Amino acid sequence: MAWFTKTRKPMAPTDKVSRVPEGLYLKCPDCTQLIYNKDLSANVGVCPRCAHHFKMTATERLAMLFDGDYAIHDADLVSTDPLEFTDTKPYKSRLQASIAATGMKDAVVTATGFLEGIETEIAAMEYTFIGGSMGVVVGEKVTRAIERAVARRTPVIIVSCSGGARMMEGALSLMQMAKTSAALARLDRAGLPFISVLTDPTTGGVTASFAMLGDLNIAEPKALVGFAGPRVIEQTIRQKLPDGFQRSEFLLEHGMIDMVVDRRELKATIARALRFMGAKSTGAQAAPPDPTDPGVEIAGEKA
Repeated sequence: MAWFTKTRKPMAPTDKVSRVPEGLYLKCPDCTQLIYNKDLSANVGVCPRCAHHFKMTATERLAMLFDGDYAIHDADLVSTDPLEFTDTKPYKSRLQASIAATGMKDAVVTATGFLEGIETEIAAMEYTFIGGSMGVVVGEKVTRAIERAVARRTPVIIVSCSGGARMMEGALSLMQMAKTSAALARLDRAGLPFISVLTDPTTGGVTASFAMLGDLNIAEPKALVGFAGPRVIEQTIRQKLPDGFQRSEFLLEHGMIDMVVDRRELKATIARALRFMGAKSTGAQAAPPDPTDPGVEIAGEKA
């Protein structure tokens, strides 16, 4: 029997270090293909094989939509923890941890720049900052962005990515739903366009306020968009929900949103829609707001 068996010696341990750096490749959760990080970045976070849309940061969103440099506003606004809230740990500790992890003071970045030559106010939400939740600071920054647009006669784009209202701020966070909606009503009376971009996920009080108030509501493919989560709804109505419920394709089919657009085509689609709504190109070389103004910070390709 020894003729048909081969004894295997255990592999000797080695002190050699792998020359392949970690984090160079990502595995797509849909098709399981390994994707080189630089290729994924060049493809704006979309899997080249199956078109799965990876999550993007707020600053990546702004860089994708603006032509070049852009002016960031109100970057220093930070929550004061009005309720001195504590659950498993103090709310102030959660804020400090999120600020350290993201380099941002809250869950939205608001900026002025040019999108295919059209001066535009854009607010992009950051999901890694306490789930992109909307508290007093988010509501204030979004409202200020809308008011700047009214003053400068420019369109508004809000890219939503949020778990909803930030309940660590209680009723004050819920008030932001009415505050932002009222600001959008003023924008509408001024005859200026608002395009809402819904990404995965957009839920809770954000969906119930500004995210669904766009003149045009655009969602990314397979984005989760809704108020309560599917599990909560199933437990409440005691029924099994249909496949794909609350995904962007399901919402498009049932008339809840206007378009589902691949991220690689999003900028061109928004620009085309803005021109249809009457926005005029002023030229990509025109200057954004004065960077010497308080609360303004220049960012983008040349920053």
